[in-house]
Amino acid sequence: MLSKPARWWRAAAAVAAGGLPCLAFPAPALWWFAYVALVPWMLLLRSAPTGRRAALEGWLGGAGFILAVHHWLLPSLHVFLLPLAALLGLLWIPWALLVRELLGGDGARGRAGAALVLVPAAWLLSELARSWQGLGGPWGLLGSSQWQVPPVLRLASVGGVWLVSLLVAAVNCAVVLLIVAPAARVPAVAGLTGCAVLTGVVWLWVPRPEVSGGLRVAVVQPGLVADGPDSADRRFAAGERLTRGLAGQHPDLVVWGESSVGADLTARPDLARRLAALSAEVGAPLLVNVDARRPPAAEPGTTGGAGGTGAAAGAGGTGTTGGSGAPGIYKSAVLVGPEGPTGARYDKMRLVPFGEYIPARALFGWATSVGKAAGEDRVPGASPVVMDLPGRPDVRLGPLVCFESAFPDMSRHLAREGAGLLIAQSATSSFQHSWAPAQHASLAALRAAESGRPMVHATLTGISAVYGPSGERLGSSLPTSASTAALYEVPLARGTTLYVRFGDWPVGAALAVLAVYCAAAGVRSFRAGRPAPEPTAPRARTARG
Repeated sequence: MLSKPARWWRAAAAVAAGGLPCLAFPAPALWWFAYVALVPWMLLLRSAPTGRRAALEGWLGGAGFILAVHHWLLPSLHVFLLPLAALLGLLWIPWALLVRELLGGDGARGRAGAALVLVPAAWLLSELARSWQGLGGPWGLLGSSQWQVPPVLRLASVGGVWLVSLLVAAVNCAVVLLIVAPAARVPAVAGLTGCAVLTGVVWLWVPRPEVSGGLRVAVVQPGLVADGPDSADRRFAAGERLTRGLAGQHPDLVVWGESSVGADLTARPDLARRLAALSAEVGAPLLVNVDARRPPAAEPGTTGGAGGTGAAAGAGGTGTTGGSGAPGIYKSAVLVGPEGPTGARYDKMRLVPFGEYIPARALFGWATSVGKAAGEDRVPGASPVVMDLPGRPDVRLGPLVCFESAFPDMSRHLAREGAGLLIAQSATSSFQHSWAPAQHASLAALRAAESGRPMVHATLTGISAVYGPSGERLGSSLPTSASTAALYEVPLARGTTLYVRFGDWPVGAALAVLAVYCAAAGVRSFRAGRPAPEPTAPRARTARG
């Protein structure tokens, strides 16, 4: 039985240990630390005197992890981040119970071997559950910490960020066994060797994306613009000025960041004309992002899914559109050519909880009084969109907006639908001096490696970055202090990665092994609860004299 001081000490240690993995993510970006970051937390859990205590420390550690990885949200959410972390921390309870069950005690070989499979699978279960958009999305997945490690990025092309998370969690599990269970050193070393061999085999034998041609893409980052009633107009003017400086450099595409246009182009035809003139001046279409209320009359005549063709929303051209029919505030990627909007438009589908809408507003609407929560819900788009690039019939664009770049399934879908270039338009202006810009930019490397397609991460205020089809960084990123336009030579790639072809198979495998374990545990529990059969009396023998 733990004394009261010991209980408090362990509780504080659980919160601190749960927060340690944040050091593996940008901005610290100590990627190597991820392979041992879970060890202190797991050592604490395995020593829990009861399952109830392990569940409590798993919950506290999970809350500590959420607070550490998302601490930059405090200026926006304020105290609401604490109950949010407490809610999400519950997702680590099954993992904590498995750690105590399989890593506690003397570490018998059979149980150690099971731990190397089941403990990483349970960690992945917690990541999968919190990846639901309503719970904040897949931000801070353990595998995302490896965004700058080429051999691990190759693993992502096979099984996505999920496979990388499994590998990192398995290495942590093996290190714990090496520390506390001398009897389990053989399976622990075998597990580490297996992870290294898997990474090596994938690095050597999985084909790299086949480069075929290239594209000159310019990223326009206007930088910080002081808040005020005319801030949207001043931001537009800054983007216009920087874009004009690209004239004569012959870009194929110019990309502006999220919310770079603050008015609907139908309601403000003067802005549409200025963008069209700018496109003609630089000799390339512009992919801008409109963050504005759209009147019903602004809706295109035809809507369709990715790959379809809709009626042009403005003069000059056809394109695809994934628009919704309801009026309201949208965030939309809009393609503009020399003759005006081409009709190609993508409306952001997955909105940021509290930042762009409030879940169950009737219940949580009070969040607007304590933070920078959305005063009005934005309207989500209806479907993904793949856009044709004017002047380049061999290239199609797959746009995403803001934290949609955190979702592996969205970029995978765009790649399957024929996108040759992925583009994420973002704005992290509210978190300018935090870890958020670097964390957000790093996600594009994972999406590029998973899909085998280059990805452009264009922001208003930094960090903007461009990655090649293997997840390698192209050129220099644009820091948060920059106000500039930069031109990148982007290699295009053909072929299909295994992740694009087979999807989230590591998740399915993890769920399958956990289901088998739960079924086996249920059978054992049932058998243990059955009364033992009563012994039968031996047959009486008659003695003969």
